[in-house]
Amino acid sequence: MAKLRKKDSAIVLQDAEGIARVDKRTKNLTKRLKAGEIAIIDHTDIDRVSAEALVECQPAAVLNAAPSTSGRYPNLGPSILLAAGIPLIDNLGAEIMDIPEGAIISFASGGKVYRDGELIATGVEQNEELNSADLVRARAGMKDQFKAFAANTMEYMEKEQDLILGGVGVPKIATSLVDKHVLIVVRGYRYKEDLIALAHYIREYRPVIMGVDGGADAVLEAGYTPDIIIGDMDSVSDSALRCGAEIIVHAYRNGKAPGQQRVQELGLDYVVFPAAGTSEDIAMLLADAKGAELIVAVGTHSTLIEYLDKGRAGMASTFLTRLQVGAKLIDAKGVSQLYHYRISNLQIFILVLAGFLAIGAAIIVTPMGQILLDLMRVWISDIFHCLRGIF
Repeated sequence: MAKLRKKDSAIVLQDAEGIARVDKRTKNLTKRLKAGEIAIIDHTDIDRVSAEALVECQPAAVLNAAPSTSGRYPNLGPSILLAAGIPLIDNLGAEIMDIPEGAIISFASGGKVYRDGELIATGVEQNEELNSADLVRARAGMKDQFKAFAANTMEYMEKEQDLILGGVGVPKIATSLVDKHVLIVVRGYRYKEDLIALAHYIREYRPVIMGVDGGADAVLEAGYTPDIIIGDMDSVSDSALRCGAEIIVHAYRNGKAPGQQRVQELGLDYVVFPAAGTSEDIAMLLADAKGAELIVAVGTHSTLIEYLDKGRAGMASTFLTRLQVGAKLIDAKGVSQLYHYRISNLQIFILVLAGFLAIGAAIIVTPMGQILLDLMRVWISDIFHCLRGIF
């Protein structure tokens, strides 16, 4: 494990080593990364979701071939890693990705990485001061990102106005959503906490559960079964795909669907939904077009920083989708604060019974209650003697 020491409010690395786990896609790496191992990634602008997934794995360090904060926008990933005490070394270069999976490597203060005692790469050792300076520069670049976001929004509106406004191109599905609540689960911000907060809502209203890619696994982990799985199938597990849910493969506008082959190889039935934007967008548009009464969102993106964290220009589509769905859409965190579950019949019966017992106890302790109790004893005794005389 990495050993840390404090020096002038900065985290300084001491010599440490571990098994290397290497993957260009952080979300794939976290599926096999174990505590004490060294994560090697190529991830420009580490986002919050990826950082939280890395922290959950408890690696000895995170070595990044790319800059963890490029200055495009103030991403929160590096801050989360540093706050968790996980060493982060940036800008190690593309060669670091050539390290074989499972190799033993070591790292030291100053951003130096070694293999078999030989220095193989030198990067930037991140600390609180450097990260704060990066975030200040990144906030200055938000104006450009906002302009690009606005331009992408207009471009998406031109391409998908028929889908957004009229539901044109929405495929036929077997699961009925008419006048039902639909719970859309994305493996995004605070999805675990939101699902826990919605336990009473899910139990009482039994919404149609729609898992967006890896959100299907999140649903299963929470103890539920998704009714629909929708997405490009790049982050959902085979076991989730085989759970019996209806599968909708998200395809590009030109009809190309990268996830189609995977579903076919598993021998599963599916339908294709060609549309621009993200899978969470088309999940909301599908629910809206198929007559859902209410759409509850878990882990979806709703702020500009969250859109940029997603790392796709197409995230502008989420903004327009939310405008179209309108009052039907409720954020899960809002539901957990506003929703109060209904009292069941059993709870009402117990409450009434407790009331009668309390009244009975109050009567018994009074003189009149004692007389009434004696009369009841005499009455019960007479009935008993009468029944003995008959039999």
